[in-house]
Amino acid sequence: AKGYSQLERALVASRKEADLNSETRIFIAMGQVRTMSLDFELADSLLNVIHDDGLDRSTKAMLVKSKVTLKNASEKFNEAVSLCESVSEEELDKLADELQGSFYSECAIAYAGAHREDKAKQALKMVDKRLDDDTGIYYWTEARTRDWLGQDDADKFYHKAESESVKSNTPYMTASILYHRAKLMSKTNPAVAKDLLRRCKTSFDRRSEERFSRNAETDL
Repeated sequence: AKGYSQLERALVASRKEADLNSETRIFIAMGQVRTMSLDFELADSLLNVIHDDGLDRSTKAMLVKSKVTLKNASEKFNEAVSLCESVSEEELDKLADELQGSFYSECAIAYAGAHREDKAKQALKMVDKRLDDDTGIYYWTEARTRDWLGQDDADKFYHKAESESVKSNTPYMTASILYHRAKLMSKTNPAVAKDLLRRCKTSFDRRSEERFSRNAETDL
């Protein structure tokens, strides 16, 4: 919540300076915060207010990646795939490795959700090539793809992603992993699923992540 209010102030400053790329990146960050808070409608309005004319290559890719993240979060996977395929591999090759890796991560999840296994695996390989996995993003991506593809060993990768996320001190990611692990485990081990949901709830700050916390409480 504090971060979002700071972004709003930064947006006013960037408009005074007429810096289009800076303004766009602030809108992207605001949209990401709203996506994380599960406020999909507002996130969509923030991201769609942006016009990509005049943006540099990296900012354009960040915008598309944020839109893919939103579509994945709202489980509109075919729309997410269309966004992924609107950016060519040649354009992606010109980006920094970290941005490429995060882009391919979201696209791997999108392809898996759309049940396009071969494309999901190709994107996952690019995540492995482009990112040093000190945050668990590779394991998170593989867990999500395996989960959506209905593969039995998804929880093994969720567990690895959780361990890396705890080490890197990224509580939002840790709580997200716990939530999805709980949903997966609810099919086979309801007692473990309940414990994971309790841990998920305590990982979130209820003031800033109230919607996600309510989801976990409902599942409990």
